[in-house]
Amino acid sequence: MPIKYVPFIPEPIEGQAVLGNFNRILRYKGADDASMVLQRGMPLYEMEKVETVGDNADGNMVIRGECVSACAWLKDQGIQVDLVYIDPPFASGADYAKKVFIRRNPKVAEAIAQAEQELDFEDLKSFEEKMYGDVWDKEKYLNWMYENLMAIKSVMSAEASIYVHLDWHIGHYVKILLDEVFGEDNFRNEITWVRTASHNDSVQNYSRVKDSIFFYSISDVYPFNIQYTPYTEDYIADEWTQAPSGRYYKFENMLDPQGKMAAYDFHGTVARWRTSPEKFEQLWNAPQTEVPNSHGRIRLGKNGKPIKRCRIVFMDELPGVPLNDNWNDIAYVAGRSAEAMNYTTQKPEALLERIINTSSNPQMIVADFFGGSGVTAAVANRLGRRFVHGDIGLNSIQTVRDRLITDKATFDVYEIKDGVQLYRNPVQTMDKIKSLIPGLKNEDALDAFWEGAISDSRLGMVPVYVPNLMDSSSKLLDVVMMNRIIHQAIPDLDGSVKKVIVYYIDITDETEIRQFIKDDDSTTVEIELRDLKAILDDVVIGDYATFHVEEAHDDLLGGWAVAIDTFVSDRVLRKIDEFNRTAALNATAKKPYKPIEISEEGLELIEFLSLDCTAAEGEWHSDAEIKIDKNGYVILNGTKTKQFWDGKIRTDKPPFRLKIRNICGDETVWKA
Repeated sequence: MPIKYVPFIPEPIEGQAVLGNFNRILRYKGADDASMVLQRGMPLYEMEKVETVGDNADGNMVIRGECVSACAWLKDQGIQVDLVYIDPPFASGADYAKKVFIRRNPKVAEAIAQAEQELDFEDLKSFEEKMYGDVWDKEKYLNWMYENLMAIKSVMSAEASIYVHLDWHIGHYVKILLDEVFGEDNFRNEITWVRTASHNDSVQNYSRVKDSIFFYSISDVYPFNIQYTPYTEDYIADEWTQAPSGRYYKFENMLDPQGKMAAYDFHGTVARWRTSPEKFEQLWNAPQTEVPNSHGRIRLGKNGKPIKRCRIVFMDELPGVPLNDNWNDIAYVAGRSAEAMNYTTQKPEALLERIINTSSNPQMIVADFFGGSGVTAAVANRLGRRFVHGDIGLNSIQTVRDRLITDKATFDVYEIKDGVQLYRNPVQTMDKIKSLIPGLKNEDALDAFWEGAISDSRLGMVPVYVPNLMDSSSKLLDVVMMNRIIHQAIPDLDGSVKKVIVYYIDITDETEIRQFIKDDDSTTVEIELRDLKAILDDVVIGDYATFHVEEAHDDLLGGWAVAIDTFVSDRVLRKIDEFNRTAALNATAKKPYKPIEISEEGLELIEFLSLDCTAAEGEWHSDAEIKIDKNGYVILNGTKTKQFWDGKIRTDKPPFRLKIRNICGDETVWKA
């Protein structure tokens, strides 16, 4: 339950004119819901600091939580951001999966290292795990985006800018929302990023190779540092002349383009020049001997006097071509790229470098509330900016955390206590929830709003609503959602329905909701509320490990070593079993069935280990950590090595706690 509600900006809510237009054009059902949500405010939840990395003098933050909740907390803390880049879901209807790699068994790592040239390496064994789905229909997506954009605007400084990265699915609709939220006059550019070359998967349409990035500012005052691109060979050949010294030069027109300057005589030529006599004299007296028929930096005609196109410009003294809004020089992140983080929808660092260099200055705060693989935070840190990384996904938080550790960044990791932490993977959790609700069955006659129905001998069919964990907008049961259930969802049901069951993850105020139901006399259908957390608590099952602490006698760290004896993850083993069964069914003579096999010790299921030698409880301090990459090599305290993991983690101080992350991203903590 939220602590309180933090007002959006502007206050009070203005307009909704554009949403009204959507209502006419798109039959947009969400317009009234959006208005009610904005009037209510942003839900503020308790924020827990779960890890501290370094001294973090700049206040850098990695936040696990939804955009609106993160913005509510930032605004309540009085924290403003100077540049926002967001790459939200594109409303494409696509499902996104993470490729999960089985690690090498450390029990045979030494043998592999000793006889590497003689052993045949197996292909890396992996399976895919669905992480989230782009589940919105157009109306719900626009409703959700409007709320997020208003929340983001609430924490932007007076000189801030925002870049919103979308594609052809929904970008043109969101552009209208951006006009309303930030103002048409504050629209600066629609940047076209040509992310890839033409490909041959299009049969009845042109290849789709571009994304759109909408650039807005809060006001007329905002940082904008012009970026330049190199001159192309064709442009140099067409526009520039090479001097005997090898330098390239060209001539610029020095006439006033508007004809408003007073004419004057410059060394024998009278014209309306575009610069003052004093500055012109500086060019006349500048040293230069490489261009024939010239004096200083001024080109002369046959009569020995300056001509109108007379200023001599050298290419090596210019920064390049001023960047325009068509970016076709930045490639997407290929699977084998050095940047690749094995993260779906990852964007290239060069793209964020360009945006951050253009629209921020050192020590400004750069925020990304759909942070994904953490490219925004990583690039911001490298460029001397402070950063806020936010994302709802546990995999995102782990990916950016490990990435920033490698970059030697300092930051704090926070988690918003809004119910999100009750599940790791929303797709699998949804499937599990459905199986745990007694009697729940699919019912084709019901609208997609309802998850299914329960058959009751006395009441007949009882429709059941379950909030979709992949759709953050449905997580909170408030008056807005209940109003939608009563006035839209229930009226669409068959007249014989006498009761519905409504599950919720979080609720604004149960007493208020029940009173709202009681006061509304538009339906006779009974509405039963049930807390979904009771089911979710049974879904998240921790992993199991046995280990022992021993004295370490080596030249690296000395002190203590924690040796992992066995590791069991029921959830990962179920995924592997599912993969093996599917692979067996799809096997052919040309592609025989190769099952994934796990050793008795199960150490192949471990991706990451960390020791806290500072505190036995509370926020985590990673005093020693090991990450095993997909090839089995150890990343020791953020530094890549070519060593295989030997099943141990070492520390120079007595450990209090051990954290192990399995290859699917679940983390479990034990007392050491």
